[in-house]
Amino acid sequence: MESSLETWRAPLLELTLAPFDEPLSSLATVSVNQTAEAPRLAIEFGVPVARSEAALREQIAESLPALDQSQLDLSFQIKTHAVRRNLKPLGDIRNIIAVASAKGGVGKSTTTINLALALASEGARVGVLDADIYGPSVPRMLGVADSRPRSDDGKIIQPVEGHGLKCMSIGFLVDEDQPMVWRGPMVTQALRQLLNDTAWGELDYLIVDMPPGTGDIQLTLSQQVPVSGAIIVTTPQDIALLDARKGLKMFEKVEVPVLGVIENMSGYLCPKCGHEADIFGSGGGELMAHADSVPFLGAVPLDIRIRQELDAGHPTLIQDPDGELATRYRHMALKAAAKLRAGGTDYSRLFPNIVVENS
Repeated sequence: MESSLETWRAPLLELTLAPFDEPLSSLATVSVNQTAEAPRLAIEFGVPVARSEAALREQIAESLPALDQSQLDLSFQIKTHAVRRNLKPLGDIRNIIAVASAKGGVGKSTTTINLALALASEGARVGVLDADIYGPSVPRMLGVADSRPRSDDGKIIQPVEGHGLKCMSIGFLVDEDQPMVWRGPMVTQALRQLLNDTAWGELDYLIVDMPPGTGDIQLTLSQQVPVSGAIIVTTPQDIALLDARKGLKMFEKVEVPVLGVIENMSGYLCPKCGHEADIFGSGGGELMAHADSVPFLGAVPLDIRIRQELDAGHPTLIQDPDGELATRYRHMALKAAAKLRAGGTDYSRLFPNIVVENS
């Protein structure tokens, strides 16, 4: 029985499953496990798949109908992925993903929140760091703008929780209408404190909502923080693409892999007639991704519901988790997680620090 199951390993590893666009060999390990009852074929994904398990089983059944589905176990385990050579993973945070645009007004914060909620809906432990010191928006988008973080010892801050996400933002520490009139060094110091002095606990992913530009905060985060990968958000028009490409090139220069490009506001959906108009153009994000040889993760239309739901503190993934928009965000989040998984695993946390002392 065990040997017959072993014959299914190779065809399983060759499968390409939606929405990952990656062969199963780069997403999971496949093994035969001997249980008390009988051998079972185990697939352990390196990406969260709690919500998608039924759909994945259905795809496997369609591709390999002769495989006994009752002997197939699906699970997932998120591991720490490789970062820059001179950096190590941060505490119990397995992976840090930066969401950037290098330009304001393209819906980067909206994308950050919905991607984070998408990963959480698949069973991952997720946190969000609002790195936009000048214009924090995460507290309001998660419906926790009136919350204040707690510190038991006056040093370490407990993150605020919103819709199952652990989050930290300068917006929790100052009045909402108070401007942050700070110079660059003060801003970067605040970012370090928000990141390092927060009791994040164990996280599979910390999603960082980056501010626009390619200045101090971006360089501090990408050079001094173990960022596993970056996601670039843009709108389709040429002006936005110019800045988005600058952000992409910045991450390439500091050796942070770009997991993919997301095209936001890709067409306007009329709420009355359903007509879609390309008011910002179309396809620019996908063309940029292909031109720069990075993955295209997907597109999100300009839909009034996304704005309304965030203003109310109930993002799309919470307000309509089974809707078409939520499905888009979930597929993009899973694709990004798959690209990260395919990039390699970091084993440095498994080894102790070695100190050489002179006798």
